[in-house]
Amino acid sequence: MRVIICGAGQVGYGIAERLVAEHNDVSLIDTSAVRIQNVRDNLDARGFVGQGSHPEVLAAAGAQDADMLIAVTLHDEVNMVACEVAHALFNVPTKIARIRSQSYLQPHYRDLFAREHLPIDVVISPEREVAETVLRRIEIPGATEIVRFADDRIVMVAIECLDDCPIINTPLLQLTDLFPDLMSTVVGVSRQGRLFIPRSADQLLAGDLAYVVSTKEQVRRTLSLFGHEEQEATRIVIAGGGNVGLYVARRIEERQNRTRVRIIEASRERAVEVAENLRRTIVLNGSALDQKLLMETDIADADLMVALTNDDQVNILSSVLAKRLGCKSNLVLINNPTYHDFTDMLGIDAHVNPRTATISRILQHVRRGRIRAVHSIEKDTAEVIEAEALETSTLVGHELRELDLPDGIRIGAIYRDGKVLSPSGSLRIKPKDRIVMFVMAKAVKQVEHLFRVSLEFF
Repeated sequence: MRVIICGAGQVGYGIAERLVAEHNDVSLIDTSAVRIQNVRDNLDARGFVGQGSHPEVLAAAGAQDADMLIAVTLHDEVNMVACEVAHALFNVPTKIARIRSQSYLQPHYRDLFAREHLPIDVVISPEREVAETVLRRIEIPGATEIVRFADDRIVMVAIECLDDCPIINTPLLQLTDLFPDLMSTVVGVSRQGRLFIPRSADQLLAGDLAYVVSTKEQVRRTLSLFGHEEQEATRIVIAGGGNVGLYVARRIEERQNRTRVRIIEASRERAVEVAENLRRTIVLNGSALDQKLLMETDIADADLMVALTNDDQVNILSSVLAKRLGCKSNLVLINNPTYHDFTDMLGIDAHVNPRTATISRILQHVRRGRIRAVHSIEKDTAEVIEAEALETSTLVGHELRELDLPDGIRIGAIYRDGKVLSPSGSLRIKPKDRIVMFVMAKAVKQVEHLFRVSLEFF
């Protein structure tokens, strides 16, 4: 696949890194000569200095032969124009744009990105992706990562195995025997920095991070079996009233009548604007690092501190301070990947990585075959993929135990006709089944092949 990426920042570089590793033909465009030199020095990709919306730059990058354009510069307007130029002058088949400003994403303006107006096939909103991730963490406490698949009926959760976890040192096969009605499958384990797919005889150990695929109805029971009985937060303090903070607060107001939310926003003008857009949320103007202001939010009695400012250091320090003042737990937005490895020692209970959220959404559309959803985990060493089986797939008609699946793939659940099925050995895959699986990075290409659209299908 030939892909042009406009914008060589964290997201653009991260996408390029993934695509190059999978032997795609990748070109990056950025106005920064330093970033492009970094691309040339470290990736097997071409780099072009210039504006991604300029026709001559797109032409030099090979737009006339490109299969896809991914516009992820810092400027919405540049991303939109890049897609328009790619469509009008080069007829690029698939165009993806990152749009940050919420004014472009209002429901009553949904026709803006139609083919006859601004021909953008996929619009990615990082703020909304991050906000939805935060909301899932709030809704399902105890999990360090939550992703929904198959019309929200299947959930993948990452669960930390603590010292008092009741199911550690127990073979996974025995867990199936003990809880035969539990629709949960351990599909991956991260242990001391190594990620692997466990076998039925393997055991979970204290300190492991288990990736478990479950049903929406049984995810809380699954967390309970792992020793996580955390209650959903009903008193929440949000640091940062930007697009993400406002979106989270608004959705909580819509969903929960009993949850109390307070927002701390540094800008007085923005604080007034946020207050005018919310009904039951109290908005305070000031710094989230101000101990007196935190006390005014009743932080000592709060269940959760959610730090969503644009400054990683403010997010980290305010969350640590909140816990020292009595807040039960915290959830932190961290952009800089160098901080991710230090979250435990800093006293951070959970963190959200915007780069991962955005890249996962983009990969969903980059993947070949009938791939419906993708979530990247463990610094891109694996993916959880939802794919639809077609009549021509080699998987169809065979019992799971008969399938010679490549190494690095573990099926977690099957979604068929509105029902979630456990991946038992006797189950046969049928056309239109949606399969949720854990896939190591080395096996992604083989998954694409298994779910590719064959010419026989037509």
